[in-house]
Amino acid sequence: MDISITTPALLFPAISVLFLAYANRFLAIANRIRELHDRFKKSKNPLTKKQIGSLKCRIQLIITMQILAVAGIISCIMTMAFIYAGMQSVANIIFIVAMVLIVLSLLTSITELWISTKALNFELEDMDEG
Repeated sequence: MDISITTPALLFPAISVLFLAYANRFLAIANRIRELHDRFKKSKNPLTKKQIGSLKCRIQLIITMQILAVAGIISCIMTMAFIYAGMQSVANIIFIVAMVLIVLSLLTSITELWISTKALNFELEDMDEG
């Protein structure tokens, strides 16, 4: 199947929305880390210690999500360049790579959400106990 130059261009709006969501997640985590840092300095709460590992992992996942999304965008641009150059078979392969990269980014996002939910459960358990 041959794809036209507009096919990879269709992914650009979706990728922009992904970046906005990922940037918002990163900012929220950065604020949470600052908040926990202040709380930990004051109280040395063990719950805060539990959150540290979760936050470190989430930061790594968000960086991975962003790298995969950037690689997906670059692959889309390369796809368009190869279509323009008349190298359709190479463009098809690179477009498949772009889609795989974006799917991996989304799957990483699901993993980060799962870890985020576990971190919230730590907070809820602490309130149940307290």
